[in-house]
Amino acid sequence: MYNTKYVLPGLLIFLALFTSPFWAGKVFGTASYERPKLALPAGEKECIEPVEYMRTEHMQILDTWRDQALREGKRTYVASNGKVWNISLQNTCMKCHTNKAEFCDKCHTSNSVTPYCWDCHVEPKGNR
Repeated sequence: MYNTKYVLPGLLIFLALFTSPFWAGKVFGTASYERPKLALPAGEKECIEPVEYMRTEHMQILDTWRDQALREGKRTYVASNGKVWNISLQNTCMKCHTNKAEFCDKCHTSNSVTPYCWDCHVEPKGNR
């Protein structure tokens, strides 16, 4: 190599700068994620699936529901416990989770997520 005395230090400087966010987080520590306090549904004892599953998979369920309802005409969902639910964001989900600002928005905002549910659905105002 002709410019070894310039290339190797340049690569080392590049790697140091490129990985600096990782090392800064390790050295100075980062704030850990704290789950937002959500207003849970009043009077309801169960969701369509277990809570942990819903926390991680609710968007996939809503996408599947959309595809089944609009493309296949299927309007029922059979949960893992065998219970049958109507496929409806507004009449199933929002029946229990009535306050969009306190339930949906709080979690989506803290996770920097912008869902597209309300591009098609009528956004509930206030407490429904």
